[in-house]
Amino acid sequence: MRHGMTSCKCLSSLVTSLTLFVYDKAYAQNLSTADVGIVTQRLAQGATHSWEYGARAEVLLELNTPSYSVFSPTSLPPPQQIPSNLTSSLSDVIGIAHMIVANRSTSNRNITGPQPLMSDNATGDPASIGVAVLLANWTGQGAVDGLDYAGAARDQLEFLLSNVSRTHDGAISQRTDQVQLWSDFVYMAPPFLAYYGVMMGNQSLVQEAYNQVRLYRKYLRNSNASNIWKHIQLGVYGTDNGHWSTGIVHLLSVDSIEISSQRVIGNGWAAAGMLRVLSTIKQSQFSTSMMSQQQDLADWVQEIHDGMYSYLDSSGLFHNYADNSSTFTDASSTALLASTVYRLSLLWGVDKHIPVAELCRRTLSAPAGSAVDISTAGTGTVSVPSSTTTTTPTASAPYASSTATGIPGLLHFTPDGWLTPVVNPYSYPDQGQQSPESEAFVIAMQAAWRDWVSNGTTGANADANANGTVSPLARVSWAWIVVDAMVVTFLLC
Repeated sequence: MRHGMTSCKCLSSLVTSLTLFVYDKAYAQNLSTADVGIVTQRLAQGATHSWEYGARAEVLLELNTPSYSVFSPTSLPPPQQIPSNLTSSLSDVIGIAHMIVANRSTSNRNITGPQPLMSDNATGDPASIGVAVLLANWTGQGAVDGLDYAGAARDQLEFLLSNVSRTHDGAISQRTDQVQLWSDFVYMAPPFLAYYGVMMGNQSLVQEAYNQVRLYRKYLRNSNASNIWKHIQLGVYGTDNGHWSTGIVHLLSVDSIEISSQRVIGNGWAAAGMLRVLSTIKQSQFSTSMMSQQQDLADWVQEIHDGMYSYLDSSGLFHNYADNSSTFTDASSTALLASTVYRLSLLWGVDKHIPVAELCRRTLSAPAGSAVDISTAGTGTVSVPSSTTTTTPTASAPYASSTATGIPGLLHFTPDGWLTPVVNPYSYPDQGQQSPESEAFVIAMQAAWRDWVSNGTTGANADANANGTVSPLARVSWAWIVVDAMVVTFLLC
């Protein structure tokens, strides 16, 4: 009876609050739990490369078992004994680690000594799976299945530190065949180094993670392009001077190309990787002694945000190359960068870009046929088509958009649940169709947004003018955010 009374009070409060806002079809647009479930299935279906396994393991932690993610506000390392209520949610992550370690010898042709977790021409990408392997070791999975997780993680570490070529000042190459720096390396290797250092009580390794970020920024940041990062530097072939929005795509068939705009995904990967290192340090035993490193990392993420969001298209998406509007728009980088805005707010109290990140998130979850215009000269709207009904979700029927096999009726998802439009993850100048990493970015965005809402939606009206008034862009976002918070509160009731 008490539960029923509480639910009634929550519903009454929600209905009363809703009467205070007029949406004119710009109502709260969110992905439902079922939507996210479909995206998660597509990621599992599509992930076959080392960095895809690593990204999948990371976002599953953030979404399903946040207490074992580095973004948890609790101290590291996490509990060695997995609570019974988390065994199921951690199973996919542990399963990825098991598959990788079990097949390591075959993948690496039975070599011994320092070696990557998977055979790969990219040195950092296999390391992206390292956190999952370290977690499997920490929680005693080796005693269950007989695999040497500790040895596999140690071999990966020694491979990175000892077997891979570096620049003259110590930046680890992302390529095995030449010294070349790729922006996505920052998501792949430094978080593994930092996590390994914290788990083993080795501050030198944590410092090395920071050093790698610092060096990569030194080579890739372009002070002549709003401080956003170039995609690929150094090497005798494959250089990409562009400012790629997302950042990860592999040289599967590119020999000697040079591109001169700024790739967006590279900036997204870099920002996300820096935040993982920042949070790892912040929640570790080295937090107090590494305050300056944490401040640098937070500043460098904001530097990317400041540069990138100045190039955001009025459609609510970034272009594949941020400063080149002739390239296609890319939903994957838009999702990844939005996730980093929420994380920076949660970790460091930087809320500057929260309103525009909210508009981007709503753009990605808007119904098919929506009219999107988030021009900074206007008010920023995502208008729902007139044929769309605006029913209020309930705990038993939240946002009924998904089926058991797909997500029909959304502007930026195909009927079977793939984000669109996206870059081809295997040929970075080209537009793709089914991108596993893009599904991971959606999950990262959803998990970060959920945590931000649970924390009180701080910075929802951060976009204030010099005279203290809130811009139209922020006002639209604030109305949406308030409704989101009320819906989440109702569902939690």
